[in-house]
Amino acid sequence: MRIKRISLLNKLVVSFVVLAFGFTQVQSQIPRRDSLQYQIQRLKSKTDFNPQDSTFIILLNDLGNEMRYFNSDSLYLLSKEAYSYSSSAKYEYGQSSSLVGIGNYYEDQGDYEEAIKYYQKALKIVKDIDDKNEILNIENSIANVYYYQGNYAESLSRNLESLELASELGNNKMLSIINENIAGLYADQNDFEQAIQFFKIVKKINEQIGDDINSAETMSNLASVYTDMGELEYAMYNINSSISIFEKHKIMDWLAFAYQVKGKAYLKSKDYKWALYWYKQSEMLHKNIEDNRGETTLLNGIAEAYLGRDKDDLAEEYALKAFEISERIKFHEETQNSAKILYQTNKNKGDYKTALAYHELFQTLHDTISTNKNEKSLTMLITKLDFEKQKEKLIVENEKALASQKIYIYLGLFILVIFLIVTLIVKRNEKIQKKLNIELYNKTAKLVENEKELLEINETKDKLFSIIGHDLRGPIGAFQGLLQLYKNGEIDSKDFLQFIPKLRSDIDNISFTLNNLLSWGRTQMNGSTTKPSIVSLENLIKENINLLEETAKVKSIGIKNKVKVNTLCWSDSDHIDIVIRNLLSNAIKFTPEGGQITINADEHSTSWEISVRDTGIGIDAENLEKLFNKNSNITTYGTNNEKGTGLGLSLCKELIEKNKGEIWVESVIPNGTCFYFTLPKMRSKLQKAG
Repeated sequence: MRIKRISLLNKLVVSFVVLAFGFTQVQSQIPRRDSLQYQIQRLKSKTDFNPQDSTFIILLNDLGNEMRYFNSDSLYLLSKEAYSYSSSAKYEYGQSSSLVGIGNYYEDQGDYEEAIKYYQKALKIVKDIDDKNEILNIENSIANVYYYQGNYAESLSRNLESLELASELGNNKMLSIINENIAGLYADQNDFEQAIQFFKIVKKINEQIGDDINSAETMSNLASVYTDMGELEYAMYNINSSISIFEKHKIMDWLAFAYQVKGKAYLKSKDYKWALYWYKQSEMLHKNIEDNRGETTLLNGIAEAYLGRDKDDLAEEYALKAFEISERIKFHEETQNSAKILYQTNKNKGDYKTALAYHELFQTLHDTISTNKNEKSLTMLITKLDFEKQKEKLIVENEKALASQKIYIYLGLFILVIFLIVTLIVKRNEKIQKKLNIELYNKTAKLVENEKELLEINETKDKLFSIIGHDLRGPIGAFQGLLQLYKNGEIDSKDFLQFIPKLRSDIDNISFTLNNLLSWGRTQMNGSTTKPSIVSLENLIKENINLLEETAKVKSIGIKNKVKVNTLCWSDSDHIDIVIRNLLSNAIKFTPEGGQITINADEHSTSWEISVRDTGIGIDAENLEKLFNKNSNITTYGTNNEKGTGLGLSLCKELIEKNKGEIWVESVIPNGTCFYFTLPKMRSKLQKAG
């Protein structure tokens, strides 16, 4: 989808230029850029020409805006020149329009921080002169930049606020644009149902406006969304309608986009011949247009079409061009698409090293973008809900305020009659104010508490994503890659079987990691329920030794279980099973070959003290202090480079404490480590009943 915007100067230029030159007939006969250049030259040729004249400044800014997608350097230079003259003349409209032009330049170059800086400067000026329509236009530009940055929540929030202002002003043109850009936000998240709902609103507004070009722009964007949905008949109807309008009015930048969408529709139906035809039509127009984002999408589309026609050399050529531009302007979605195509072309020609590099880049970008889109979808939903709540709250408060004003008017009449009533009212208001202050204080305290809980939940979520991304994606990705190579016949069965021990090790590690993640996630997010019962520690330890015996044998590590048969405790069997498995797994991980692990249990008056001692490498003092820290994520490789999640020990601490025990560690480098934990002794039936 292509972002829509409105020129800040169109409405001004029409009135100034027609009055000054009576030039409407010439404008209808030649392109608008040529018309503006002609008018600028005519002004300069006058004997009383003054570059600080507002008409001249408006023409400079409008010409820069027209040059935006044809020569971006001209946009920058014209805007800088107009800003200089506007500043000297203290012409505020000219200054804000010039700053917007400079912001547009930086936006198109992918320098979004610089773009926002200039838009904010322009916004401050129009706010100072209280021009709400110009505020609306600039806020739309800022929302678009946040969209390109991937900050969908901020973009949606600003668009929703702008909708309120546009409705207040009755500005149907901006209502159409803002609703369409919101539709684009949802379409980008593949929430097509929401996107289509906003497009329906846009179509109704466009019917009221009666502007063919604006309607054609909407139909182009709608066609793009229908193509992504696979609704190709609807897509073709809308794109053909828009193309005829753009061709009639010679709107070249939107015509290039429309041709590109038509090519995308044919590509979706695997009609590569016609896809290439329409993409090439768009490419011809792009030679005279500077639209980096649009060009990147176009180049990748052409590359895909050539790939579909088995013309790998041409596909690679276009994909490399798209890759270079998308990298420069930080357009990650198209960088991902380029990497996917380049992986396929290099694989087809046997350059597996280069193909693998592009595949890894594609996988990384795909995982990052997918994760970001999931988070952005949730953030957009939260933003919309927050906005609706704030809007509802404001409506209620306004209604209350209006009701209060009526009350005060009636009370004012009584004030003129009886002074006593005034006194009573003042006291009453003081009482109400005091009550409101107390309520405000309580609500503020509640908000702070809710914010703290939300931050803790977000920390939990971030840690889960981090561990999943770090410890699970690698082995799974390697497994997928190996299966793909086998499926494609690039390795035979004999070679594949050589990887079986490594795959088993990776899968065992994934299984162990997932068990820890699920257990830890429950304790963090839901508050795991402890269900104590009589537990035989000797049996539990024996089961875990049997489970990990193969892993220990690989490293020739001996495991001694000195726990007696009658060692019974009162605890949650599932919890203690996780603790023993984690401690034993860690001991094996950090014990070198030929080492020894000893598990013992000492009886105290009301508890058992269980120890897991190894002859491993030991733990340094710095890590020893942070070992059980909930917010720590210490992940260390074992003596044979075994991987861990960094979750095991913090999980063990939480589970032991839930079972009314304690856990601690003693370690001496390089003589090994001993983990201790305590558990309550078995309770009698009488104790349990009490």
